[in-house]
Amino acid sequence: MTPRERFLKVFAGEMPDRAPVTLFIVDQGHFLNQMYPAIDAEDYLTLQLKVIELQRQLKVDVFVRLLFGLADPFCLADEYGLDVSHQTEDWEVCREEIRRDNSVITRSTIRTPDGTLTQETSRTELRPGTFVYACNKKPIKTPADLDMAIKYEPRMRESFKKHALDWVQTIKTALGDDGIIGSWGPQGPFNTAASLFDQSELYTLFLTDYPFYERLMNFAIDRMLDYLRAYDAAGVDVHCIGGNVPGGFLGRRCYDQYILPFEKKFIDYAQENGTPAMYHNCGRVMSLVESYKELGARIVEPFSPPPLGDANLARVKEIVGDSYVILGGVDQVNVLQKGTVEQVKRITEATMKTGKPGGRFLIQSADLLEYGTPVENIEAYVETALQHAAY
Repeated sequence: MTPRERFLKVFAGEMPDRAPVTLFIVDQGHFLNQMYPAIDAEDYLTLQLKVIELQRQLKVDVFVRLLFGLADPFCLADEYGLDVSHQTEDWEVCREEIRRDNSVITRSTIRTPDGTLTQETSRTELRPGTFVYACNKKPIKTPADLDMAIKYEPRMRESFKKHALDWVQTIKTALGDDGIIGSWGPQGPFNTAASLFDQSELYTLFLTDYPFYERLMNFAIDRMLDYLRAYDAAGVDVHCIGGNVPGGFLGRRCYDQYILPFEKKFIDYAQENGTPAMYHNCGRVMSLVESYKELGARIVEPFSPPPLGDANLARVKEIVGDSYVILGGVDQVNVLQKGTVEQVKRITEATMKTGKPGGRFLIQSADLLEYGTPVENIEAYVETALQHAAY
């Protein structure tokens, strides 16, 4: 069975020859930059081809998650706010860049016929080639701001459809049957809303002003749908949908009542043509494992173990049954980056033996591999996981 066949069989809820063994390698900086220090951080296509090359060398089932170069504009990823990359007659953007130490801060003023919006974003270089992106000052503060965003923010350009198709097909040709392609741009609506509206207020907005909250969440869905469908038409194998912002610390009652209906609505759109959706919550998750049955996502990831998260994989397996596929992770910081080879082997074996029974399971690093992760630890993870992966 090829790696591609193996992934797709598991996503369909069927039993493969063995559990897929993969790695989360983000397509800019971090572990990729560690392995290819001279690589151009802005050459997104080459970066993604290097993700494929590196995973092949490590002998895993390749999972390449496309963000850079495919999200258009990049501000539609979860770190950014409104679209300040494009202008129209009714959406005039003035941008000011400020360089401060290792950060570039962009202050944007957006003028519309009904008023002005402002936002501030930043890109901070942690080390050469590795960046952190953030929306420091959110553009939507009042219902009037939301009205302007709904009415005037530019929609996806028609030319993006061909761009996405060409990009995905280029990666797919390079990948062959060695694995799958995921789109990493379509964030869940709560994640997207958190890039537009102050996050600390968002966590209570559904209690203090539900009509405003409902309109904000529906806007967060609507502004992403064209991009989501363009990714789908381009031929991605799975939609990676961010759901980490509405984490388990909110509690199941609040999640089920105020967040789940919007997340489910978006996931239904993502899967309307049969492409599976994978819901990502890299933090506290145990209180929501049961709730995720109602989401409808085909896969949920990464069930980070303590201390990064609170996942108990054995208990997760009991709760989930055959409701969705579990992508379970080995701690990428405390084990893969900072642990010993023997610790990596022991925890990888235990993770595989807990997650594998009954199928519907994949193993990977719990989240993106960090800069400074010893290659010998990754090799120990791969060797051990493969040794115990067969059904």
